[in-house]
Amino acid sequence: MTPAEGTSAAASDPAPQPAPAAPRFGPGERVRVRDDWPERRGPCHIRTPHYLRGRVGTVQRLLGRFANPEELAFGHPAPARALYHVLFEQPPIWHEGHPGDEVLVELFEHWLEPDGTAKRSA
Repeated sequence: MTPAEGTSAAASDPAPQPAPAAPRFGPGERVRVRDDWPERRGPCHIRTPHYLRGRVGTVQRLLGRFANPEELAFGHPAPARALYHVLFEQPPIWHEGHPGDEVLVELFEHWLEPDGTAKRSA
């Protein structure tokens, strides 16, 4: 058979995957960490720190797209999700520290929602 008949090398290649969605957030955007507690609903593997749930931070940068470890921990298929560096002011989190103290955390996009406040320069 000829390539025109459907036997080209490309015919054995895996099916193309849909393009990943564009990142939802950009540098400088204010985001709120979802105030969700899936561990109350049953066994789970959570990578989002408890002390940040419900807190507002500022996206510093997109780190890339990675398989979600919350799914991988249970052997489930784990589509790639956007992972961000998000910066939080430290004093409101632990009620100590000094103005300007900050905490930089890696958070997956599905844990973030828009805060609705104006952008801050990154």
